Amino acid sequence: MSAVVVIGAGLSGLSAACHLIGQGRRVVVLEREAGPGGRGLRVEQDGFTFDLGPTVMTMPELLDEPLRAAGSSQQEAVPMRRLDPGYRGLFADGSELRVRDTTAGTAAEIERLAGAADARAFEELESFLRTLYETELPHFIDKNFRSPLDLLAHPRAAARLVRMGAFGTLGRLVNSRVADERVRRMLSFQALYAGLSPTTALGVYAVITYMDTMRGVYLPDGGMGAIADGMADVVARQADVRYGTTVTAVLRRKDGSVAGVDTDAGTVSADAIVCTLDTPVAYRELLGWLRPPRAVRRPVYSPSAAVWHVGVRGALPDGVAHHNVHFGRAWEQCFTELVDQGRLMSDPARLVTVSSLGEPSLAPPGAHTLYVLEPVPNLDGAVDWDIERAPLRERLHAFLSANGYPDDIVTERLVTPVEWRDLGMGGGTPFGLAHLFRQTGPFRPANQEPRVPGLFFAGSSTVPGVGVPMVLISGKLAAQRVAGWLGGARGAA
Repeated sequence: MSAVVVIGAGLSGLSAACHLIGQGRRVVVLEREAGPGGRGLRVEQDGFTFDLGPTVMTMPELLDEPLRAAGSSQQEAVPMRRLDPGYRGLFADGSELRVRDTTAGTAAEIERLAGAADARAFEELESFLRTLYETELPHFIDKNFRSPLDLLAHPRAAARLVRMGAFGTLGRLVNSRVADERVRRMLSFQALYAGLSPTTALGVYAVITYMDTMRGVYLPDGGMGAIADGMADVVARQADVRYGTTVTAVLRRKDGSVAGVDTDAGTVSADAIVCTLDTPVAYRELLGWLRPPRAVRRPVYSPSAAVWHVGVRGALPDGVAHHNVHFGRAWEQCFTELVDQGRLMSDPARLVTVSSLGEPSLAPPGAHTLYVLEPVPNLDGAVDWDIERAPLRERLHAFLSANGYPDDIVTERLVTPVEWRDLGMGGGTPFGLAHLFRQTGPFRPANQEPRVPGLFFAGSSTVPGVGVPMVLISGKLAAQRVAGWLGGARGAA
């Protein structure tokens, strides 16, 4: 039985491990932290539970796929429910828009806010984006590339994307259909997940809007940390999972192929390795003897996020939802400041996730766990976090008070780009490499290293990209690479 080492027990590593188990491999998962999660690490502090990473779960079927490969299912390992509303958008004029759990429900909310024309436009957009998603997923997302020429392997699908305007901008795709500026914002802020402004992001990234706004937002039982916990439990039934173990070197045989890894607890032999460290970080820390590939030498990172995790006492404001997006008055100007100038937004949009609203166990009785996110520049930007850290914290505190959230703080943890860097994320951002055209698809850092046969990558800075659904797919794609290297096996795809 071939042995495969998976470096990292984040979602991409656990996905890869599930698919490798399905192939009949002997799998060893090595994780430097004390538990699973990767950038979605869970922390308990003074009776509160903070999920440091993503708070938005979409497309549960993409989680079901790796779990089924390992003999379980999403319903068994990570039960969850769809949130209604998925989002509550609040605007500077005092209005709000709720994204409901059905297209018809959201259309009704839009009609109340912006009129019948935009409600019809939303329903038509849902159908359009569903076609876009169904065209992109099998041909350009859930696919390993050998070279950029593979983009031509499905000419009909590529031609359809061109006809649909998918290579224009996301902003144009939405704005040409929807008139109300508030609705436009709710349908295009997702470009930030790809590290871009809606005015520059390709229309192909409207699939994020589709996943996020139309296919629904879900909450796992136990909160977001339950995803990694549930996957890790399934993997641990059939694989060797070692926490508190740091990989220090990749070992090679005389022919240059992988032989295993060195760790701070000894050597682990392997016939293949799946590395889920942020790809530029992996080349720097584990592959320093190799000249990095072109896509890694001068990476352009996505903007980062400052996240204030707060345990508070007090009552929530009326009408609060699990996910609340507070938009400022400015829009394009803020993206220019953030993305182009590397400065803090002068009028930022902020996300407040009340994690304990849907999962009361994450906070003590009479208290709540809040996740307050503000987009900020990555460490290549112009912000000195030694200076800006304290003022940012005070602005976030004032923001909570001004918007009626409880602000009697019991405990807190502020994560800035400095902390993201210390957690192993290149550029100090949890969003990985920006999805510029030159860092997309076959132009993104490859998920295999041909100069070290048997070494493969998964995670947000390789294909297909950032976000929970994408990194789950990345683990599958890495496992397919392993199957190609080691030969066919039970269940190999």
